[in-house]
Amino acid sequence: MVPSGMISYFLNTYLRFFFLLTPFFVVSSFISMTGSMSLPQRHSLALRVTTAIMIASLVIALIGNYVFLAFDITLDAFRVGTGVLLFYNAFTLVHGSRNLSQDQSYGNDDLAVVPLAIPITVGPATTGALMVLGTELDSVEKIAAGLGGIALAIISVGALLYTSTYLDRALGKRGLSIMSKLTGLILSALAAQLILTGIGNTL
Repeated sequence: MVPSGMISYFLNTYLRFFFLLTPFFVVSSFISMTGSMSLPQRHSLALRVTTAIMIASLVIALIGNYVFLAFDITLDAFRVGTGVLLFYNAFTLVHGSRNLSQDQSYGNDDLAVVPLAIPITVGPATTGALMVLGTELDSVEKIAAGLGGIALAIISVGALLYTSTYLDRALGKRGLSIMSKLTGLILSALAAQLILTGIGNTL
């Protein structure tokens, strides 16, 4: 029987990382960068982006401890740094100033990994949060619950990408913009919690 604490940890990790992946900004970026593609091409790209995000995220989460040891960085210092980056992401989402460089162009074959998976979805702030989570995975149960929560969050974002054409029709640009701003508000709360925890543990 699965302990109730692990179920809570799984759900908490899922919700945290679903919003950390800024799903509605990612969907907006996906739509704008695949405007000339057919529906089957979009579906194929969505699956490849989801796979790239999954691999990158799970690897980062698993190597977090080793990075801290190699560079002699304290976890709480990293929490504060990650929180600051998250605040920046939240600010840009709420104010609508986060966008893609119009000077950059990518071939269709390049879109899945760069820039859609990295850095649009798994950017510096998300990378930091994944590494912090990796330090919490100190038992088999936590590893299963933590990585399972991350995987489900990524699958959820992948499902949004797969259905992005229909979301675009249903919500429109304004609807997606509103959802991105709401995501930014939630990110700001997560950022504040990371910073307060990091500072509180050093006092």
